[in-house]
Amino acid sequence: MATTTVQLRSETKAKLDDLKIHPRETYDELVSRLADAAYDDEPLSDEEIEEIRSSEKDIEAGRVRSLREIMRNLGDDRAIRSLVE
Repeated sequence: MATTTVQLRSETKAKLDDLKIHPRETYDELVSRLADAAYDDEPLSDEEIEEIRSSEKDIEAGRVRSLREIMRNLGDDRAIRSLVE
């Protein structure tokens, strides 16, 4: 395996250290795992994109309800009070 040297600020190295799953995880394993996580292996379907656009239009038109209103309509006043407190 070919190796490459990478310069990092100490703050960046500390962040990478915090992201390790276990102390013995190599930086190569860590960076590979983070890079894999950056790719979306399940892109949105055309139908999902259209639903998002429809939702955005509802928001722009003011057709929205707050969580408080929804919880109140469901009759769960205790739950909504716990969210506020």
